[in-house]
Amino acid sequence: MNGRYVLDTDGNPRLEPDLMAWAEWFEAGEGRTVANTRVNEAEVSTVFLGLDHSRGGSVPILYETMVSGGPLDGEQERYATKEQAQKGHAEWVAKAEVR
Repeated sequence: MNGRYVLDTDGNPRLEPDLMAWAEWFEAGEGRTVANTRVNEAEVSTVFLGLDHSRGGSVPILYETMVSGGPLDGEQERYATKEQAQKGHAEWVAKAEVR
């Protein structure tokens, strides 16, 4: 497998075998942001990565939450599904609110 994914019209990840088609989709950036929340001096951002970050695992890791700024700056977590990413985003927002 090539590890390159795009989101279909329903927002579901699917493998993209064509490198140029993947690159064009990725560059357009449409639909990649799951959530973006400003909390005090921090920004919590959750996105679809477009590449499998599982390092050969059985389940592709396709989403990431990252905190920029504030005491949690640089903290991140990755997820397999959009639902996990949405839940994780809310958890990181809550962590940033108490810091």
